Amino acid sequence: MTLSSDDQSVRPPPCPMLEPGKHLNNSLHQYSSTECNDYKEDCTDSAVFGAVEPPRRSRGRLLLHGLVMFGREFCYAVEAAFVTPVLLSVGLPRSLYSLVWLISPILGFLLPPIIGSASDYCRSRWGRRRPYILSLGILMLLGLTLFLNGDAVVSEISSDRSQRRTWAIVVVMLGVVLFDFAADFIDGPIKAYLFDVCSHQDKERGLHYHALLTGLGGAFGYLVGAMDWGHSVLGQLLGSEYQVIYFFSALTWSIFLTVHLFSIPEQPLDKDPFDSDLSPPSALRMLGNHCSGYGTLSKEPVLRVSISDVRPRSFSALGEANSVTSSAKQPNKEAQKRMTFSSLMKTIATMPNHYRSLCVSHLLGWTAFLCNMLFFTDFMGQIVYRGNPYAEHNSTSYLIYEQGIEVGCWGLCINAVSSALYSYVQHFLLPYVGLKGLYFIGYFVFGLGTSLIGLFPNIVATLILCSVFGVMSSTLYTIPFNLIAEYQHEEQEQVARQGNKEPPRGTGVDCAALTCMVQLAQIIVGLGLGALVNLAGSVIVVVLSASAVSLFGCIFIAVFIRSVE
Repeated sequence: MTLSSDDQSVRPPPCPMLEPGKHLNNSLHQYSSTECNDYKEDCTDSAVFGAVEPPRRSRGRLLLHGLVMFGREFCYAVEAAFVTPVLLSVGLPRSLYSLVWLISPILGFLLPPIIGSASDYCRSRWGRRRPYILSLGILMLLGLTLFLNGDAVVSEISSDRSQRRTWAIVVVMLGVVLFDFAADFIDGPIKAYLFDVCSHQDKERGLHYHALLTGLGGAFGYLVGAMDWGHSVLGQLLGSEYQVIYFFSALTWSIFLTVHLFSIPEQPLDKDPFDSDLSPPSALRMLGNHCSGYGTLSKEPVLRVSISDVRPRSFSALGEANSVTSSAKQPNKEAQKRMTFSSLMKTIATMPNHYRSLCVSHLLGWTAFLCNMLFFTDFMGQIVYRGNPYAEHNSTSYLIYEQGIEVGCWGLCINAVSSALYSYVQHFLLPYVGLKGLYFIGYFVFGLGTSLIGLFPNIVATLILCSVFGVMSSTLYTIPFNLIAEYQHEEQEQVARQGNKEPPRGTGVDCAALTCMVQLAQIIVGLGLGALVNLAGSVIVVVLSASAVSLFGCIFIAVFIRSVE
């Protein structure tokens, strides 16, 4: 295996040699009955529990890997800025506009753990994570197409106004559900992909590059949304402002998803290199395929295992251990055992307390963040600018509302830029306050800022305070996953010290558990926020709710989140 200067792996120890002068069959039989079983155990444990460290990755490869977050957040920015205005403009009643967020997260709350566990066991030749990332990426593109083009397509097909309104709502909502479903799902496999192919030192670097590119992607997405494309050359050429935004979004996502998928190769989870039936033919095959060079037999055969046959360490060691060690100990049974939904739910329910507390704090953070972000442009249009989204589209009230939407996009652009900047500030704060301190700061700053926006809803103060949104965004995208990496690193060190053969938890499952909290937060927001808006009679309640939940999250972090040395 040829290694570049940037990717330096730790090679496994050489395998034992057969004694010279003995007959080959006797030697193979003797080895297969004693040393080979022990060797299988040693090599299996080494491959799974960390003897083979993934290679160090260059900065360029980590940046290429993180570009998918730029594209994802670019599209997310378009969705966050335009979903509510688009739905209201096609005639969706105010009492139902928060319910559009329910369908996707209900599915998403149930399925991400299944996806995470399935990717832990995926045996595709292209790797474990990338097939899922590609499939979800295509679904994102399809949802984006329906969401931004549904109204125009229905208008061309139907001439009946009432029928056109109904179908426009259905198509736009279907696009939102598909996009949101895929965009939320894809985060877990992306993070697990990063953890699988990077050494422990590169994980933190990779997550910070993800946060940086997430902020930049959001900034560019909101910037595109803030432009008046309707009167531009592109707007006249493509038909409308939404078609221009769709063109930029689809192009950005397609390019950066492709770059991500080819950034760092994955090691496939192939079939077991060790055959449990060690008859002479299978032993010869093992010797030819795994031990000596290219199947040749010398007078003094040396049992060697290619470094490509010993899979690099995966932090999804749950899947590795089940698929490798089970075959060594149970010769005639299927090596991999996929989790059922009930067993997976039991795994999540019985997770260690510090993992469970991390999931709860992540739920609180995303509930507060989504309360504010999903309806912020509508808040700007209705509360700050006092426009009316239900007025006739050529009326002054509706034009004022659209102006508020554009200024809201500028505010969200400020949020994205501050998120990118804060991801670098975290590097300097980390040695002084630690991961738990950064977690607390993110929630506290966001809670304080949103409370001020709700109490003083004027243009200047709101735009300035939009910078605190970026602090929360960067915190949610980095700190929980950093804590997972640190928790699992501690567990692996403990396994190494104690010589315990129990496999650690799978990263795919843990990342998916955090993704579940995002879905659950969206369900809470979808069910509760519409009722709160109707009860209060004003959308100002969205930012005040975000502030209250975030400040409660600060208390939870201070009491329940375990700090890491």
